[in-house]
Amino acid sequence: MSKTPADLKAEILRLTREYSALMHKANRPGIENAAAFVPGKTTVPYAGRVFTEDEVEAAVGSTLDFWLTLGPEGEAFERELAALLGVKHSLLVNSGSSANLVAFATFTTHKLPPHKRIQPGDEVITVAAGFPTTVSPIIQLGAVPVFLDNDPATGNIRAEQLESAYVAGKTKAVMIAHALGNPFDLGALLEFCKKYDLWLVEDNCDALGCTYSMPIERAKALGFMQNSPGIPSNGTHITRFTGTWGDISTQSFYPPHHLTMGEGGAVNIIHRPPLKTYAESFRDWGRDCWCASGKDDTCGKRFGWQLGELPKGYDHKYIYSHLGYNLKPLDPQAAIGRQQLKKLPPFIEARKENWEILRAGLADLEHVFEFTLPTHATAWIPPSKRGAAAGSSFENAFAWDSTGCRTDASWFGFMLRVKSSAPFSHTDLARHLDEKKIGNRMFFGGNLLKQPVFVQLKKDRPHAFRVVADNPGADEIMHRALFLGTYPGLSKDMLNYEIETIRNFVTEKTKA
Repeated sequence: MSKTPADLKAEILRLTREYSALMHKANRPGIENAAAFVPGKTTVPYAGRVFTEDEVEAAVGSTLDFWLTLGPEGEAFERELAALLGVKHSLLVNSGSSANLVAFATFTTHKLPPHKRIQPGDEVITVAAGFPTTVSPIIQLGAVPVFLDNDPATGNIRAEQLESAYVAGKTKAVMIAHALGNPFDLGALLEFCKKYDLWLVEDNCDALGCTYSMPIERAKALGFMQNSPGIPSNGTHITRFTGTWGDISTQSFYPPHHLTMGEGGAVNIIHRPPLKTYAESFRDWGRDCWCASGKDDTCGKRFGWQLGELPKGYDHKYIYSHLGYNLKPLDPQAAIGRQQLKKLPPFIEARKENWEILRAGLADLEHVFEFTLPTHATAWIPPSKRGAAAGSSFENAFAWDSTGCRTDASWFGFMLRVKSSAPFSHTDLARHLDEKKIGNRMFFGGNLLKQPVFVQLKKDRPHAFRVVADNPGADEIMHRALFLGTYPGLSKDMLNYEIETIRNFVTEKTKA
């Protein structure tokens, strides 16, 4: 009896799972792959893909269906991500950098009121140290980034400098990232943006799953009435995921991030539905039509439009209202992402736990290191001193400032800064970690203003960006900071090896 296509597909997928279980053991969550680690021989990555046979089966199954371009899996992923975050819409793109480009381009559309549209020469407030493609779209689309300093203790923008950057009639938006999974001061940023009617773009690429809590009365004054899905209220605070507070946010699904589809990203439309149409146009060649690929005439008047100087009835699928791009990912990637979304809650908890293990293991090295704090935290509290106070573990783990705001970080990395008085530099430490096969990274581009591209840009186009003042915090991060991984593929043995290696290095250097 011959097999049907369904029978063949089922057999292929069964064998796919069997193959993946044998071949990809090292990519399973850390709790499952501990036996494979050999200290000093096995590399400890700073980040990487964490998956099981579920994702491999999904990718193969989607490929067998051979839709390929963004289609049913993509539509499902967009709905599921939007529902998880509690935003109006999510649009898949081919990278986090593309997400930033599309997000910023959305605010340049002529379909916005003139006072809200970002045009060439308008200014956008951002921060000096970080990843370059948070800033690149501002320049690429003709606006002027205005750089503020970073607080080295959090990695985030110094919110107290915002007023000094504002210029009436010129400043149109703020576009910054939540640094290494540490939410920036959303309370201060939202109040500033509301005061001056500015757009807020949250680069949430490193921060999927982080939450920010704000006292209810303060949140209500800013227009927030409900909590994010799945996050219970404690009666005094409104809690939402990062990436759900501003106007638009972005995600990256590159392998080091909180979930992966290989390459990929998303633009989240938080609470203004019309922005979806504009963002989708920039993502999809700049066309005016909003029909998905493979679908026609969802507006019911495909041949009834008259736009620009085109003849009435010109095919709406070939009318272009923007200078756009083609930035969609593939449907098999979305199939992978859907499986990753199901694993996101334990991935988030693993990142928090891994950060805490590293912090506790290095706690007595404060004579040579300064450690990152979550925004609004004033001190880390060792486990032995936390007691049994009510509330979630992150609240008990830190002392907090008087704002009443709290941050619960889904850490992208564990950043530490080598003190200037230490008998070694952060480069010395990074080199030693490399020799011991421990992955580490600097804080992305450091002070971007010191990067060759910005040095040259200042020579070529002196008015292409503006710097409000010196950036000692960004410089400190550039000269002294590095970070280790917190991703969920790390086992306890790997983390303990990292701690032991750093402690031995400090002891050796201190005795020398």
